[in-house]
Amino acid sequence: MDKHNGSEITDQRRFMNIPRFDDFPKVLYAYKFPRWKWPIVRQCFLGRKVVFVNKDSKLPANGVVALWGMMPAPANLSQHISIIRVEDGFLRSVGLGADLVRPVSWVIDNKGIYYNTTGSSDLEEILNTLQFDQTLIVRAAKLRTQIIENGLTKYNTGLKTWQRPNTQKKIILVVGQVESDASIIFGAPQIKGNMELLRKVRMSNLDAYCVYKPHPDVIARLRILGKDENNAQLWCDEVVTDVVMGDLLNSVDEVHVLTSLAGFEAMLRGKSVICHGQPFYSGWGLTNDIVPNQRRNRQLTIDEMVAGVLIEYPLYLSVDGKRLITPEEALESLLHWRNTSGNKNIWRQEVFRFFLRIFAGVK
Repeated sequence: MDKHNGSEITDQRRFMNIPRFDDFPKVLYAYKFPRWKWPIVRQCFLGRKVVFVNKDSKLPANGVVALWGMMPAPANLSQHISIIRVEDGFLRSVGLGADLVRPVSWVIDNKGIYYNTTGSSDLEEILNTLQFDQTLIVRAAKLRTQIIENGLTKYNTGLKTWQRPNTQKKIILVVGQVESDASIIFGAPQIKGNMELLRKVRMSNLDAYCVYKPHPDVIARLRILGKDENNAQLWCDEVVTDVVMGDLLNSVDEVHVLTSLAGFEAMLRGKSVICHGQPFYSGWGLTNDIVPNQRRNRQLTIDEMVAGVLIEYPLYLSVDGKRLITPEEALESLLHWRNTSGNKNIWRQEVFRFFLRIFAGVK
């Protein structure tokens, strides 16, 4: 039962009561989802039948088809077909999606997807129009406090703590991404490379202490280095890798991103965030936006942002795969997961990654 927002509704009713899902039919089609995601898709669409389709010829003449991320829609799709898009949520797991670690949150979007700024999305619509009542704001404030106090982030990886250097300089964190990631392709209109971003930040802040953090998928060698990324040390004072992201964000003064979720996580912690792309959290008066998004002109408080991004938009998934849960329950699940995982089975992870690298063509 969901008691966190004062209502006695089941998780299934919580799903059914989200307006953007009201028109979903009893049968939905999931197009070209890898088999390991099938149980998660079913969990997201509780109460509906999900038909998994790998061939265009098997798609219906009308209905709803789910696609992962920015996968192109099938060719010659009937005009009577509605497309919805599915992606990882913002509090995802203890471990990387590239490691095929099961998520505790996904998002489902009728209009687009949150990182594609060439068009609107359900999240942008929520942030643009939702009237945030006081109950929701109080709930969001508590959720934000729990996230900060427990150091939670999207992947909750990293084994080392980072020591802030003994300097009077402003400390800037530049966050790297996977350069082929759709959020850069569809959400960064100008700069699209990590080193281009790092050089720009360095040249604009010659007196600062500049820290660069590559993306964890790149560190794990599950995704390819960006262009010239192995020369990052030339443009910063320090490159950090296997560190706890929450601790790192707490220790810096300013964070520069293209579209990385780390900017949102820094914003939760009251840090100054400079966006060189158009991530979903930019344009609402909480970030310094180098490339403003003209569709976003509403000024939001941090807790209104949290309410929209972490409460109203995602679906949260129980670890047993049987139900939907609240954001608060998801936090509890992540904490238990992180506290009990420790450094167990590191050797198994490396063996698994060895085969993943072969499959992905990453050396």
